[in-house]
Amino acid sequence: MYTFDAEKVKDEIVLWIRDFFEKNGKGCNAVVAVSGGKDSSVAAALCVEALGRDRVFGVLLPNGEQADIDASKALVAHLGIKHAIINIKDGFDGIMQALSEGLDAEISKQTRTNLPARLRMATTYAVAQSMDGRVVNTCNLSEDWVGYSTRYGDAAGDFSPLSHLTVQEVKAVGTALGLPDFLVHKTPIDGLSGLTDEENLGFTYEVLDRYIRTGVCEDPEVKEKIDNKRRQNKFKLELMPAFEYDGPVLARDEEE
Repeated sequence: MYTFDAEKVKDEIVLWIRDFFEKNGKGCNAVVAVSGGKDSSVAAALCVEALGRDRVFGVLLPNGEQADIDASKALVAHLGIKHAIINIKDGFDGIMQALSEGLDAEISKQTRTNLPARLRMATTYAVAQSMDGRVVNTCNLSEDWVGYSTRYGDAAGDFSPLSHLTVQEVKAVGTALGLPDFLVHKTPIDGLSGLTDEENLGFTYEVLDRYIRTGVCEDPEVKEKIDNKRRQNKFKLELMPAFEYDGPVLARDEEE
C-alpha cells in the first residue's frame, strides 16, 4: 500500500536541489515567483533549506491590486529572504492596448486570462538573469495532470521540486518544513479569473489526488472530466515536437 513520508521526501528534495545547483549553477541563486499560495511557499522554503536564505530571492508580481498579497509578504518575512515587488499592470495594459489596436480579431477570454501568467514568468526570468539566478518552477503533479497551468507561464522554470507530488503531498511537505498553516492550507485561487482552483476544475484536489495515486474515482462523471482534461492537456508536459532530419551531426557532445 502506498504511503507518503513527508519528512523523508522533504529531505530528498533538499538534496536534489543542492545537486541541481552543483551541476547547473554553482553559487547561483534560486529565484521564485511568490504568489502567496502553498506551491510557491513550499518551493521557496525547500530552496532556503537547501541553499540558505541568502541564495533565495522572491518576486511578488501583482497585476494592479492583489487582494491576497499579504500572504506573499508573510511568506518572504517568515523565510527571511530578500524580495522585490514588481507590478505587471502597465505591461499587461500596454500589450492589451496594442492587441486591440493591431489585431483584426476579438481578443479571447483565454488570452486575457493567460497573458498575466506569461508576463509574470518573463519578469521572473528578467530578475533571475539580473541576479545570477535559476528560476524555480512551482507546479505540482495534480495541476500538471489536468493541465491547470499556463504554458510558458507558471509551467516554465529551470528546475521543478514539486512536479511529482500531489497537492496533498505538497501540503504535507509544507507542514514538515514548519510553514504556517495559513500558507500551506490557503484556499487555492488562480489569481487570474477570481475563482478558486476547484471551482474552475469542477472537482476537488482530494478526489483528483486519490485518483492519481490509486486509480480509483467513484463518480464516473468526475472520472471522465479528469480523464478528458488529461487527454486535452498532456501536450503541455511534452517537449516541443521537432521535425526529424537525418543530416550529419559530427560535433561531439561534451558528455559523450
